[in-house]
Order: sequence, then C-alpha cells, then structure tokens
Amino acid sequence: MQDFAAIDFETANNKPTSVCSVGVVVVRGGEVVHTYYSLIQPEPNYYYYWNTRVHGLTHKDTDTAPLFPDVWAEIAPLIDDLPLVAHNKAFDERCLKAVFRCYQMDYPNYRFYCTCIASRRVFPRAENHKLDTIAALCGFDLANHHHALADAEACAAIALQIL
Repeated sequence: MQDFAAIDFETANNKPTSVCSVGVVVVRGGEVVHTYYSLIQPEPNYYYYWNTRVHGLTHKDTDTAPLFPDVWAEIAPLIDDLPLVAHNKAFDERCLKAVFRCYQMDYPNYRFYCTCIASRRVFPRAENHKLDTIAALCGFDLANHHHALADAEACAAIALQIL
C-alpha cells in the first residue's frame, strides 16, 4: 500500500464519541506528504483518570479546543478518497463512526485497514502486537506513545512495511 492516511484517536473517557485528539499522516507514493494533529473538545466533555493516565490530556487541554466537525473539516480534504489505516482499526473506526453520528454528519464509508491484524500474519512470533512493539520490529522508534500524531506516524511506518 503506497497511498493511504494513517489515523489515531485518543479518547477522554469510555465513550467512543469522546475523541480528545487526532493524528493523521497522509502517505502518497510511499512518502509522507502531510501530517496533522489537533486537540478536540470531547463529547461528553469529561475525563476518566485512566484515560488521562495513558495520554496525559485533561479538560484543561481541550476546554477551548475546536469541536470535532471543525477539526474534520480540516482533515477531510487532506485524506480525500484515501483508505484509512489504524493500529487496532476496531477502536479508531468505532470512534470515527460514533463521533460522526454524534454530530449528525454523513459518514463517507471510509475503507479501513488494520496494521495490528496484519502484524499478526507478518510477525506471528512477536512478543505482542501492540503498536510500540510492532513499530520497533519495523525499525520505527515510537518515543511519544499515546500522542495521537506519534501513534499515527508509527502506524504509517508499519503500514508501509507490511501492508
């Protein structure tokens, strides 16, 4: 796969609509041509301790952040008709569909591919198939794990090698 957009969401709580940050890496012709990161005011706007512990974000970071429709208005032209790639696509695809429903936006039926599923085929003996583990096996140093852009960059690096 040479043309795609790797995407990663972080959430504020256990609701899939509570996306609080997004990272996108646009790849064309096998090269990264654009990266995008934004904080997002989550819906509902509250944070679970465990989510904050994972990604470090709190309401103080996102209370003045844009709402999802405004963020997506910036992302949509970047990804155009590209397939989306995520590590554990079930999570990111569920979040994307849920937040589209939440804001009553028409979902464009994005094609999603999963680097986690692919990694199980390519690296069957890996210690685990977490993003940081597979990124390391692909030679990518994921120094800022659980930052949405860093995770999207790792996903893009993995996708370029195994998809």
